[in-house]
Amino acid sequence: MSETQGSMESRHDGFYEICIKGHLDARWAYWFEGMSLTHESDGTTVLYGPVADQAALHGMLRKIRDLGLALVSVIQKKKETNP
Repeated sequence: MSETQGSMESRHDGFYEICIKGHLDARWAYWFEGMSLTHESDGTTVLYGPVADQAALHGMLRKIRDLGLALVSVIQKKKETNP
């Protein structure tokens, strides 16, 4: 049973690229622990970094919603493939 549970957990662990509309002010960076913030020329902000599991991902998406930001995309990436 622990093997199945471990493989299910590892399937959800990883790095994510979360794109939001607008340029998020740097003062909000602490809300997204471990994530880098990059302002793109198209007017979006990309958050990139490790996300422990699905609960952590949903927590991050909840923070984005609570800030009233428009979510553009969420992409799971392989480790260390920062754009």
